[in-house]
Amino acid sequence: MHLSKSKNRVFPVIIVLLLVLISCGNGSKSAAQNTKAENESSKTETTKLESNIVVAANRTEAYLPMLKGKRVGIVANQTSVIFAENKATGTHLVDSLKQLQVNIKCVFAPEHGFRGEADAGQLITDGVDPKTQLPVISLYGNNKKPTPKQLEGIELMIFDIQDVGARFYTYISTLHYIMEACAEAKIPLLILDRPNPNGYYVDGPILEPQHKSFVGMHPIPVVHGMTIAEYAQMINGEKWLKDGLQCELSIIPMKNYNHDKRYSLPIKPSPNLPNDQAINLYPSLCFFEGSNVSVGRGTTKQFQIFGSPYLDKSKYEFSFFPSPKPGASNPKHDGKLCYGRDLSTHERLEQLDLSFLITAYKNSIDKSLFFTDFFTKLAGTKTLEAQIKAGKTEQEIKASWEEGLAAFEKTRETYLIYD
Repeated sequence: MHLSKSKNRVFPVIIVLLLVLISCGNGSKSAAQNTKAENESSKTETTKLESNIVVAANRTEAYLPMLKGKRVGIVANQTSVIFAENKATGTHLVDSLKQLQVNIKCVFAPEHGFRGEADAGQLITDGVDPKTQLPVISLYGNNKKPTPKQLEGIELMIFDIQDVGARFYTYISTLHYIMEACAEAKIPLLILDRPNPNGYYVDGPILEPQHKSFVGMHPIPVVHGMTIAEYAQMINGEKWLKDGLQCELSIIPMKNYNHDKRYSLPIKPSPNLPNDQAINLYPSLCFFEGSNVSVGRGTTKQFQIFGSPYLDKSKYEFSFFPSPKPGASNPKHDGKLCYGRDLSTHERLEQLDLSFLITAYKNSIDKSLFFTDFFTKLAGTKTLEAQIKAGKTEQEIKASWEEGLAAFEKTRETYLIYD
């Protein structure tokens, strides 16, 4: 495991202690009461840690002057929200800016669509947003990169999407293509930053260039430990855009965020990541998407369970039946009894966990059918599959990542905005 290194850990610790003391009421409370408060559920602790984070979209005073008199394009989805004071509700960025008379020319939507209701991998077509009547251009249909015609008349582009910090989560691929298109058209890009809920560690194999795809475009590990804005700086700085192009970036950073904070997403970032547990398990369980094992699409515990009709049922007590549901209209093993594990109450992961994958392979009825061609795209290398087939332990596999991770972390430090 490679944890991100804070430049100054003393100040955040003091702040957290102060918050705990305040939450406990007056100073006359007993030590036992303080201990009880400190041992509250992880969700309560998460709420305390994130309570003072101000996402960039909420910092309207910092970016509204930049939009004045400009024809604006916006890359957005259901997570692009200016939160209310309680941080559980809010107003969509597009709706807010339209009410403020910002001249929005069009909206660009990533995978899952503008309102975030489409299946993973589903073809998304262009259309009109019923609420605002603005044209919506899909970046997950016929083209994943805006065309020059689609960018005509735009003087400034805004990117505001909640990411989850995994290489194969396609919003960072959309970011790449937006940056490239803006660089070619000489359109400045304004990024409104949001926390990375998996931003407190870096782990996994580094993607090899020959396995580049939309679920992995850059030579980074599976878990990169960066916010969207930090990642955009890395794309520019490492010259990953076509022909070494540079995108003109402006960044509105968050307030009161650092990489040690655990962030609970108030809005699910995609249909099959419904809660904090799914988001935490996602980097580890997504490898199953390149196998004959279901990760719970077509259930109410997406990315919190896994199973397959082809796992040895004598080794797994838990079972489930996937069936079509919103966000999973044609789930893997639809209607078939799948044997596996329920991880919905599993402790929080602080690193990638390969044990689920390795054990499932060992207990597969027909190992020759376990992996699909998609696995290499997700892993970013053929080596991981070969290691699992060869019977390598998790420790042996992770040891093979050490050199690549060390080099990446050194590069990553250059682009961090937050401690």
